[in-house]
Amino acid sequence: MTGSEILVLLGLLVLIGVSGVLAAAETSLTHMRRSRASVLAGSERENGNGNGEHDNRADQLLEVLKERSHYLGPILLLLLVCHLGAAGLTAVVIDDRFGGGWVAPALLVLLLVLFVVAEAIPKTWALANTDAVALRMAPLVHGLSRVAPLRWVTVALISLAERISPRRARGGGPSVLEEELLAVADRALESQAIDEEEHELVESVIAFGDTLVREVMVPRPDMVTVRSDASITEAIEVAVRSGRSRVPIEGSGIDDLLGVVHAKDLMRAQFDGRGDDPVTDLARPTHDVPETKQADDLLRQMQAERFHLAVVVDEYGGTAGLVSMEDLLEEVFGEIVDEFDSEEPLATPLADGAMLVHGRMPVDELDELLGDVLPAGDWDTVGGLLFDALGHVPSVGEGVELAGRRFDVEQVVGRRITRVRIGAPVAR
Repeated sequence: MTGSEILVLLGLLVLIGVSGVLAAAETSLTHMRRSRASVLAGSERENGNGNGEHDNRADQLLEVLKERSHYLGPILLLLLVCHLGAAGLTAVVIDDRFGGGWVAPALLVLLLVLFVVAEAIPKTWALANTDAVALRMAPLVHGLSRVAPLRWVTVALISLAERISPRRARGGGPSVLEEELLAVADRALESQAIDEEEHELVESVIAFGDTLVREVMVPRPDMVTVRSDASITEAIEVAVRSGRSRVPIEGSGIDDLLGVVHAKDLMRAQFDGRGDDPVTDLARPTHDVPETKQADDLLRQMQAERFHLAVVVDEYGGTAGLVSMEDLLEEVFGEIVDEFDSEEPLATPLADGAMLVHGRMPVDELDELLGDVLPAGDWDTVGGLLFDALGHVPSVGEGVELAGRRFDVEQVVGRRITRVRIGAPVAR
């Protein structure tokens, strides 16, 4: 073997090795999230020496991830150059020593070597050790971006690619989906990094972002109001009997709400001897929100504008119900019950495997109890589910089979289903 052939072989080995390093860098940086890099940077600062110094690799990694495409461009270009260079050197040497007929087999062997040594092994290692590899490669990637000729060529090629690529393919970096967050929470629960209650809280917070106001409001038939011609003393009686701290004032009907009166204002006026004055003297303005408003948006609005009760309005301008800040918080943290609450539970299990549920119980809560088996549709409560299934306002004793269980109506008040018996699963 001649001296020139030895140099070519060494060059070929260097190109393959560099390709492996660049492949590991690309994979680790592609799969590293900025949130994780922030955690690593914080750990590096906490583990620094007494002089406040720390390894700045994590900071460099954060900088790289902020403009990922900018820093990955030189890596991809160099990878391509290494692969083409290795193929070119192989073709020249084989053609010169053995003839053109051996070039194709030699390139096939090179392809296999590149796949195993410069692709599969480094990328598998990078996926298995993403944190460590990303930290090690951050200075290299950061340094390559400072090489002016390489940066100029990369910027020009990326600009050309952006002009050619479809508009929908351009734009921001990777987004975190709800499914990803839930999967992370599931893994944290399995590894006992969080407990069951914390896991449920994470699920509730994520689900809260998709919840509409109509799903958490007190519906129109359950609203407690006081007449506009009532006195302050009469309004106090309504507030005390219902256990409400805020009561809407009803004008000509439930769709004509003149304001909201606070129990503390009523008590203060009663103490001042104004018990016979009309309750409208203490009315505060209502805050009206559409029933399709996102629950999390309403909670932020309540915090910003400092109110605790909103009137929910339907698409026709009528009153659909009421929603309080407590209703919204209960969607995240569960039922908030104090020593004065006397509400009956929405679901009561029976000894034979059946259960009694209230007609206003949310379908998604019942679905969790039954194991995600109920049909999906344009309804929010168990009563709405039965109305749709039966096609009319049911009478006591009517029922229907849904998801392998028997749903029997046990109590109807007016046109509202107030109690339903759900039988044990039907054996098949």
